[in-house]
Amino acid sequence: MEDEVLNSKTLKTDLLVIGGGTAGCYAAITAARKNPKLAVLVLEKANVKRSGCLAAGVNALNAYITPGHTVEEYLEYVRWDAAKIIRDDLVLSIAKRFNRITADLEKMGLVILKDKDGNYVSRGKRNIKINGENIKPILVNELNRYENVTVVNHINVSDLLLDADRRVCGAVGFSVDYKTAFIIEARAVIVATGGASGLYRPNNPGFSRHKMWYSPFNTGAGYAMGIRAGAEMTTFEMRFVAQRIKDTIAPTGTIALGVGVQEVNALGENYASRYGKSTSGRAYGATHEAALGRGPCYLATKGISHDEEESLCKAYLNMAPAQTLKWLETGEFPSSHNVQIEGTEPYIVGGHTASGYWVDVGRRSTLRGLYAAGDVVGGAPKKFVTGALAEGEIAAESVLDDLDSLLPVGEEEAERIARPFLNEYKERLEPADDSLYSVEELEEAMQKTMDVYAGGRSAGYSYNSSQLDLATEGIDVVDSLAKQVRVKDADDLLRLYELYDRITTCRALIAHLRARHETRWPGFGVNSDYPNLDEAAEYYVNSKFDGERFHIIKRELVKGETYEHTH
Repeated sequence: MEDEVLNSKTLKTDLLVIGGGTAGCYAAITAARKNPKLAVLVLEKANVKRSGCLAAGVNALNAYITPGHTVEEYLEYVRWDAAKIIRDDLVLSIAKRFNRITADLEKMGLVILKDKDGNYVSRGKRNIKINGENIKPILVNELNRYENVTVVNHINVSDLLLDADRRVCGAVGFSVDYKTAFIIEARAVIVATGGASGLYRPNNPGFSRHKMWYSPFNTGAGYAMGIRAGAEMTTFEMRFVAQRIKDTIAPTGTIALGVGVQEVNALGENYASRYGKSTSGRAYGATHEAALGRGPCYLATKGISHDEEESLCKAYLNMAPAQTLKWLETGEFPSSHNVQIEGTEPYIVGGHTASGYWVDVGRRSTLRGLYAAGDVVGGAPKKFVTGALAEGEIAAESVLDDLDSLLPVGEEEAERIARPFLNEYKERLEPADDSLYSVEELEEAMQKTMDVYAGGRSAGYSYNSSQLDLATEGIDVVDSLAKQVRVKDADDLLRLYELYDRITTCRALIAHLRARHETRWPGFGVNSDYPNLDEAAEYYVNSKFDGERFHIIKRELVKGETYEHTH
């Protein structure tokens, strides 16, 4: 069928994987390996070969059970770092798979550094060093080996399709390149789109705004489509603020762990002991020292050896080459100059914190037929690359277990359910002359609102209920203006829908910030109405969206290895 400005196509599959990043690729690989007759469709808005958080590579696997350590120790570490707000079952289920999945990556061709005895080279208690510039192409090469897997690049999925029983039966999206909409009929759907960046004003303005900690192309789309469909979410208030190298926003762990240097303030004082060694504590330390007039803060690299410096330059080429290039351009190498650090804007990401879908141990969401994997899954911080791969594997295994009970709705019914979304695409693609504001202008207004009123960098990551009221009002205004925007082509339509997804994620975040009446992770945000930790507040802040407002649900902590939805 064909509309005046928008063609539409229907695709059918057994398993639809939305997002071809770390978790999405491994979910598809797992499903294809275990059932060669299963039709698997991966939709990716970029190109799977260089998309997602691994696009530029990575220089370590930060979740690995090194010799002399145990899965239970990893659980205790994650619980301590997250101030107890984790899901034991989810953390244990991925930690048990870290080493096996690492071995699988090595079989695929990933270079893992080894010592003279053939053992993996550790970088701390839970990390091993790799040459990972090509880790994503390696995953994709493995994916391409399976004939029952189809990958379609440059498709932006906007919404999930729900049948009359509110089971997820597919999705709807559009081509990034052409005015073509896609209706996907699927028996099961795995969301693996990653977390959300770009909600707040970034460290670097203008043409350098893409230089941020998290992938700038991860817009919270997976969260947003689940929220709009009514899936339960958890712990959005546990934002992530990364401590990074100033300007390049390159990782600090490569230096801190790689050469074992300390963090110091402008007075040369080692301040870390004042704030604790947790991820949140380290982020809070640098921010608070600067607020007290003792900034900027640094990694004390001055005086490291030539070999250590050379090792750092090579390591950053695997993950953040801009840092090595900056040292080369300025001549201010780490052996002669301390490396300045700063906090980033806040992100929502389930791979480092506990924000995301509320799932059972099999990564089933609260909507039947919908599964989640990777950074979109809440409850399991510190999962990193191997944890995201493990969640892709777990979600795929659950799909295979459930598939017999998940019957297709049929092409005609899928098209009927998708029609309102296609009409919306068409409406947005009408002549753009009447739009008062561009998508970029509205995105900047959204980011400024969040930065000032919802605990961004300019506010010292602090917020209160009055400011959150103003944040809500500001986001509502941006949303109403965004709905009036009309665009001329598919590329602009993508930018517009990315803005919609960020707005939805912002609204969920504000609702969660408002609901937790304490400050549990000061480096990630300080609720100035409740500036202290409340020991009685050991619960999950969850939410469901009914189309108009967020309903907050406070759930007890899950202890042990199993959990199943009972609601």
